[in-house]
Amino acid sequence: MRMVEQDQENDDSTEVTWEDQQKINLFSKLNTRMKGFEAKMEAAKQEKEALDDLSTELELADDTESVLYRIGETYLHMPLHRALERLEQDQADLDARFSKLLQSSQQCETEMKQLKVTLYAKFGSAINLDE
Repeated sequence: MRMVEQDQENDDSTEVTWEDQQKINLFSKLNTRMKGFEAKMEAAKQEKEALDDLSTELELADDTESVLYRIGETYLHMPLHRALERLEQDQADLDARFSKLLQSSQQCETEMKQLKVTLYAKFGSAINLDE
């Protein structure tokens, strides 16, 4: 445990107003959203890797073969050319979803940075907004 000198102790004389509390609450909400976006982006990256692996496998498949393709929770038999079309569509949808998540994540991060500047300017070391 670290000992803090008496003159370095936090000065609790800064009053927390209702507006300040709303900013702190907003920061907390944004932080929670940010973690959610990060988890969803990680899942999307894993799904992208799986689709890339599938693409490689389908390139090696015989044109006359019927392949099993997953749609939701089920697998369907379909001709190779339809599976490739479906794969391209799924990859495009995944890229769009990842791009949207990334944009939302960046927007949250920007808002959080603005709130950090405001709150640290008022409260200094009396508030901790880092993980």
